[in-house]
Amino acid sequence: MNVLMFSDTYPPFINGVSTSVYNLFHTLRDHGNKVLLVTPGQERGEITLEDDVLYVPGFELKRLYGYRVPKPFDTEVMSYIKKFKPDVIHYHTDSTLGVFARIVARRLKLPIVYTYHTSYEDYTYYVTHGFLDRAAKMIVRGYSRVIANGTTEFITPSEKTKDSFRVTGNDLYINVIPTGIDFSLFDESLVDYAREDEFKKAHHIGPNTKVFLLLGRIAKEKSMDVSICCFKRFLDDHKGVDARLLVVGGGPARNELELLSHELDIEQYIDFIGPVPASDVPFYYHLADIYTSASISETQGLTFMEAMASGDLVLARIADNLTGTIVEGKTGYFFSDEKSFSQKAGHILSLSFEEKEKIKENELKIIDKYSIETFYNNVIEVYNRAIRKTW
Repeated sequence: MNVLMFSDTYPPFINGVSTSVYNLFHTLRDHGNKVLLVTPGQERGEITLEDDVLYVPGFELKRLYGYRVPKPFDTEVMSYIKKFKPDVIHYHTDSTLGVFARIVARRLKLPIVYTYHTSYEDYTYYVTHGFLDRAAKMIVRGYSRVIANGTTEFITPSEKTKDSFRVTGNDLYINVIPTGIDFSLFDESLVDYAREDEFKKAHHIGPNTKVFLLLGRIAKEKSMDVSICCFKRFLDDHKGVDARLLVVGGGPARNELELLSHELDIEQYIDFIGPVPASDVPFYYHLADIYTSASISETQGLTFMEAMASGDLVLARIADNLTGTIVEGKTGYFFSDEKSFSQKAGHILSLSFEEKEKIKENELKIIDKYSIETFYNNVIEVYNRAIRKTW
């Protein structure tokens, strides 16, 4: 099968959508399909094709994570697409590339599949800054209905995203397909212990230091300020514990978080690592004792599953989308506020080796349903159904 994909984000840009697209792109090719992905390039310039990825130029939105927005149509890109002869189109974005995908589908009379990765109502404040935000959310809902009605098949990665979309008033059939993860990338056998030792020396992580990890886009909706305040409470309550917090990732809220850590007088316990290549992400998971996040905007919680695959114990803010993955006391722990964070973190660190190993064993069992093979089979079934609809 020839699959044409469109996405406004792709590695080295790191976020949930980027991870999902990357995993789908590679598992499709690994199973013998041909794939052409159209995505913005990292620099302005000419259109380039590298390893089946067609990079197109676009202007940068510096206030929105540095996203690049290409033109909604380009004749040169269209010529690449015609030569590729796609059987189905799968797009993952509502930006100009989403418009491009729909134009291609109409012109070439092709089935089009859309994955609704994100509840865009959570992001309207980037445009409104709180002014007329309710009206903006209503506009987003209407736009989402229009987009959905123009698809052959519609996918969401979780029941939470499905329920969020139902609020728009659309009753079309929705395929719930969790993003697949290649868990082999996080296996402990791949750890570079020499590099780990060097990193620990450089960042003052001793043999008894307990490492907390925050990983992802540093932005308002990720609630990393909540996590930092929770970590402050943990330090206050457990003065005998040597602990550090690693914050891995980049984004518009980094300066605010650095200022917050200074105001809380805990900057000496926090290292802002900055953005890292996707290939380096497993390295940071393996450094951690506890992976935590206070975000409630996640559609699926991919980072929690990656952390579980790496053998981390997880501490998550209570969120509906995680209840099927994190089972309190068996595969991880939930917190609701600073006090419960401190208590749960202290409990996790006090567990015996055998108790920790049992939780890690449970983690691997529960994330099996998110395997890359299951992901592939589910998506291919949707593609085949979309193609049949256009015969």
